[in-house]
Amino acid sequence: MKREPLPADSVLALDDVRQAYGEQEVVRGLSFALQRGTIGCLLGPSGCGKTTALRCIAGFEPVRAGKIRLAGRVVTAPGILVPPEKRRIGMVFQDYALFPHLTVADNVAFGLRALSKRDRARRADELIALVGLAGHAAHYPHELSGGQQQRVALARALAPEPDLLLLDEPFSNLDIDLRERLGHDVRDIIKRAGITAVLVTHDQHEAFAIADEIGIMRDGRIEQWDTPYNLYHRPANRFIADFVGQGVLVPGNVVDGRQVRIELGVLAGEVPKMCELGCDSCGKGCSVDVLLRPDDIVHDDASALQAEVAAKAFRGADILYTLKLQSGRKVLALVPSHHNHALGERIGIRLDVDHIVAFPPQPA
Repeated sequence: MKREPLPADSVLALDDVRQAYGEQEVVRGLSFALQRGTIGCLLGPSGCGKTTALRCIAGFEPVRAGKIRLAGRVVTAPGILVPPEKRRIGMVFQDYALFPHLTVADNVAFGLRALSKRDRARRADELIALVGLAGHAAHYPHELSGGQQQRVALARALAPEPDLLLLDEPFSNLDIDLRERLGHDVRDIIKRAGITAVLVTHDQHEAFAIADEIGIMRDGRIEQWDTPYNLYHRPANRFIADFVGQGVLVPGNVVDGRQVRIELGVLAGEVPKMCELGCDSCGKGCSVDVLLRPDDIVHDDASALQAEVAAKAFRGADILYTLKLQSGRKVLALVPSHHNHALGERIGIRLDVDHIVAFPPQPA
């Protein structure tokens, strides 16, 4: 497949980067670019190579092949390895890495030793206010909550005004509720600072809350680089459809280039090209597997189409229902929680599908 050329004015550009430990290649032909002010994310399961990619960007590891450019300058390539401190990169680690014997203000100002004492204090005050910790400058790390410590780490990384900010699983030590709230705050802070950033995480909720663009990684490769919306609604393959969000695949038949028939009815929209099926009349009569997300199935008491409640998960404002169709197949539906139906009850449903997402059926 022909790769699109990377933009010349990118703050960060990886061009066919490869890295290996011994004979095991863990990063395989990684290519992506970020424009100024963009937050990108490498998202994937453990062992997919995302942390190794981040270490290569930071300058902690060399590469076997390919190039990494920062602000147009090659900083990593075979035989080239600009040290981390020469890259104008800020880093936020999952363990915060704060100095316990320094105050918040001194932690934030630690990388500003080239400035005068007055300018260091001024810059530290600016960043402490930016991350919402005004009034905590004289506190020590042990006097702060985990979320506050992470904000201090972010302020310290932003203080030298880096060209690029790297965040390595920054919320993994926090509880789920705090992680989600802090994720939105961190995105706002980075955007207000106007910084380009790369986040590495295995948590899709973090990725969706923070990033503008996300690369889904598997086995050292990017399977799809896209917006969160497109990754959810237009996944490029089964792996992404399964990894991002929730959903089920149901069998269907292509009626024509605008319709697919499934058990629940006919879906209308642009039918994805199924050329990999290898049939001469691709797009007419082909068997496909169709992805249905929980928001594609709408609860409707007036609908003649019904399904049995097989399981339910209360989520506060919503209930995630597992519904059994007449064939015995199951689909998911996200329903406002005031519609509280019992297990075994039959409820009315209808389809509300904006995009047809279909894949070739898997071999039996």
